[in-house]
Amino acid sequence: MPHDTPLIATLVGAFVLAFVLGAIAQRLKLSPLVGYLLAGVLVGPFTPGFVADEHLALELAEIGVILLMFGVGLHFSLSDLLSVKAIAIPGAIVQIAVATAMGMGLAWALGWNLGAGLVFGIALSVASTVVLLRALQERRMVESEQGRIAVGWLIVEDLAMVLALVLLPALSGALGGRTVTTGTIDWLGLGGDVWTTLAVTLVKVAGFVVLMLVVGRRVIPWIMHWVAHIGSRELFRLAVLAIALGVAFGSAKLFGVSFALGAFFAGMVLSESPLSHRAAEETLPLRDAFAVLFFVSVGMLVDPSIVLKSPVSLLVTVLIVLFGKSLAAFFIVRAFGYGNSTALTISASLAQIGEFSFILVALGVDLQLLPAEGRDLILAAAIISILANPFFFLVLDRYRARHAPLRPEKAAAPAPAPHPAPKPVPALPETALANHTVLVGYGRVGRLVADGLKAAGTPFLVIEDQGDRLEELKRLDIEAVNANAASAPAIAAANVAGARRIILAIPDGFEASNVLKKARQLNPAIEIVARAHSDAEVEHLRQSGANFIIMGEREVARGMLAHVLETSQNDIAGAAAAEQAVEGGNRAGRSVSMHTAGPVDAGPGLAEPAAAAQKETL
Repeated sequence: MPHDTPLIATLVGAFVLAFVLGAIAQRLKLSPLVGYLLAGVLVGPFTPGFVADEHLALELAEIGVILLMFGVGLHFSLSDLLSVKAIAIPGAIVQIAVATAMGMGLAWALGWNLGAGLVFGIALSVASTVVLLRALQERRMVESEQGRIAVGWLIVEDLAMVLALVLLPALSGALGGRTVTTGTIDWLGLGGDVWTTLAVTLVKVAGFVVLMLVVGRRVIPWIMHWVAHIGSRELFRLAVLAIALGVAFGSAKLFGVSFALGAFFAGMVLSESPLSHRAAEETLPLRDAFAVLFFVSVGMLVDPSIVLKSPVSLLVTVLIVLFGKSLAAFFIVRAFGYGNSTALTISASLAQIGEFSFILVALGVDLQLLPAEGRDLILAAAIISILANPFFFLVLDRYRARHAPLRPEKAAAPAPAPHPAPKPVPALPETALANHTVLVGYGRVGRLVADGLKAAGTPFLVIEDQGDRLEELKRLDIEAVNANAASAPAIAAANVAGARRIILAIPDGFEASNVLKKARQLNPAIEIVARAHSDAEVEHLRQSGANFIIMGEREVARGMLAHVLETSQNDIAGAAAAEQAVEGGNRAGRSVSMHTAGPVDAGPGLAEPAAAAQKETL
């Protein structure tokens, strides 16, 4: 067996170091992306020790790009964008233009050409969706007005980057980079000037978009529904990966568009299917794994000596990312009539760069538009900005707490003093319920539990942080706490201290134990009901203090056993009747006994236990 295995060595080195450094970053309350990028620096050619195969890493990173963009497409929401289009679309466009101009100014000062300055500026103008969403989710701001504007703003940035990735190869020659001519131009015998290349590129992209919207939106959901009805989870997961990778690769070969654009449209088309959430869940582990490889491969390109070679250039680049485009966004939002809180939220959200910048940088270097120094400046600035971004949100949190308005009922009350000191409002309104049930999670199990509690007239509320589920709870007039159930504000807002019981309907037993321990500490007498999927989870929940634990497989087994035992009792009763008939010498009794033991009598007894088993499983 050969021991020279660069692929295995690259994977092992990347995953092990990414795990170690990502865990350290998470422990330090930083984005794991920082750890992944630093892991790439350590296995890269610019640092001593083990050096991973750069070419293999970049090719594996392409799969990460495809799966990342497929995930972006799956979660792309046109309705969310349209709800804030009045500020997000013009604001993002102006902010991109301002940040690009600042980047081009620095590039001009460094003596780079127009193409290098354009790529450099655009790469500095867009923020990381991954970093932003994590910051907003931690503060329960995704569904707030500020959160919707920030997410809509980044959607516009993402779409602008997709357009840049499409047009940059066509404009490369005119911008001073490597000239890229497509096979279509050669086949048609057209000239290779920039306008012809641009026109052919736009026609091919338009053809791809039309094909995906007309054919793809019918064929892809149909394939997924067909596979789902087969009932094989393995085939469903394989179908999702085949669609993501197949569409990305086919679009690149047939239409000349990037892998990123093909994967984005595949995800966007599939997002219209009811199976999109399941598709996202099934591909999440593989998507995360290859995304890690993508960030590690980016880190491998970073030359740490850039800090010593170009300290002034790096400082200016970081200032553009952290303050330049953030200040531009602040004044843009204020110009649209929004308050300081919203403007500061958008500013803090944009004070970093991430995955799209990396993709654009890689393309710019490949097209010989961006020099190596520009790549190193952007990658180093990305690491620094991701490290610094949490501090911007800490400042924002303090500002919001200091300037939060009074509660309506307190604002209406007469002031006890001429100039009373304002009190900050809790981020979450506290429930008025007491001696109630707290339901954590509103997935498949949570919905059934909530229906049962509502039908029984039991007072309860739900803790949930997923936007679509919160909208459903709002429509059903069910009180909900928009937060992560493991956070202290969520526990306080749900009045766990005064609750009678808490039902942990979330599927991960180990994650549920975090909520369980906090609830038990706050209310030692509370009844805790949890679910588990393995014996290990059952034991962990029991040790954490759960009163009643339901394991799905065991409930299925109980339902099956109940049916079998009920049927057996019917068989025994039928056999006893038959024996009595035989003893009486009646032949008709024998025919009755055979009929009683048959499926006709067993049929009515089958439906109820089966239905009960199904309910227990869900």
